[in-house]
Amino acid sequence: MKIAIDISQLVYKGTGVATYTDQLVRNLLKSDTKNEYILFGISLRKFNFFKDYIDQLKASYQNVEGRFFHIPPRIGEFIWNKLHLINIETFIDDIDIFYSSDWIQPPTKAKKITTVHDLLVYKYPDVSHPYIVQVQKRRLELVKKECDMVVADSNSTKRELIDILHFNKDKIEVIYPGISEKFIPEPSDKIQKIRQKYGLYDDYILSVGTIEPRKNLKGIISAFELFLKHSLIASRKNPVELVLVGKFGWGEKWKPRNKIKSLGYVSKDDLPSLYTGASMFLYPSFYEGFGFPVLEAMACGCPVITSNQGSLSEVVADAALIVDPQIIEDISSKMIQLFVDNSLRKEFITKGKENVYRFNWDKTAKSFLNIYKNLYK
Repeated sequence: MKIAIDISQLVYKGTGVATYTDQLVRNLLKSDTKNEYILFGISLRKFNFFKDYIDQLKASYQNVEGRFFHIPPRIGEFIWNKLHLINIETFIDDIDIFYSSDWIQPPTKAKKITTVHDLLVYKYPDVSHPYIVQVQKRRLELVKKECDMVVADSNSTKRELIDILHFNKDKIEVIYPGISEKFIPEPSDKIQKIRQKYGLYDDYILSVGTIEPRKNLKGIISAFELFLKHSLIASRKNPVELVLVGKFGWGEKWKPRNKIKSLGYVSKDDLPSLYTGASMFLYPSFYEGFGFPVLEAMACGCPVITSNQGSLSEVVADAALIVDPQIIEDISSKMIQLFVDNSLRKEFITKGKENVYRFNWDKTAKSFLNIYKNLYK
């Protein structure tokens, strides 16, 4: 088989979609040496990223090549989603399978597959950028009409595809993503180096995610400020700070505040130590189709507080404290509970590590490969 995969979203480093695409590609190549893989990508300003990426893969795998083009994402979206012109074969020759990205849905003669990560633009359009809402709605109309199979990250997303957009349930398969092997508990010397590198307190609460409205940054900050006022926290000699990791996406920019530190985008190499050293991980998002950071934190032995919205409660199962992201007092009280009760912390650290075993990229890639084979037959 000739399998083409659109990797355009990889240029948005640090996002869940970029992580998903990268890990899927790498694990497919690791699992499958028989079929030919063609990686397709469009970008204008970050075009050189693709060249470096394909060169790195070619050093390890013989069955992969790249087809990359200087096309701005907005132009690609206009041509392939809005006008829906020009078959993808015009750019990459004939193929058997086309795995489309989270952004564009070009016409093709090949069997067509995509992953739908969430239905945020239908459920919570007010916390999405208006342009992204338009793009995703156009894309999902084409997905419903043209894709031979749709992969959903979670059962929650599958239900939403059926209930909201009336997708054919027989054309949806739930395949959980995995988690990178990089995320493991780090030793104390590495944690100390990371504290020194970023100038962190000994006690800090961590939150990781692109800075955008749906991540509930206002709620995180308000809950933390309420947390600091509690007598059990205010009376402590050692200070506690909130550490925010993630680049700015869109929306209102927050102003620096006392005991709140923003690190911006952080290298994946530094994240395991940041997770391991944190007192807890806070992720009360308004909505997620999956939510990689909660699993990354669990894998590093960091107890998690997360939201009851989207697929998050499905992903964490009983291994995290669940909050209503709209209720600041609920978030703050869970933070206090987890911070002062050491036995509870240990319980959720243990449960978190066990929960992570459900998510494995090798298993994910093999499930995808089975879909490709079945469609090809």
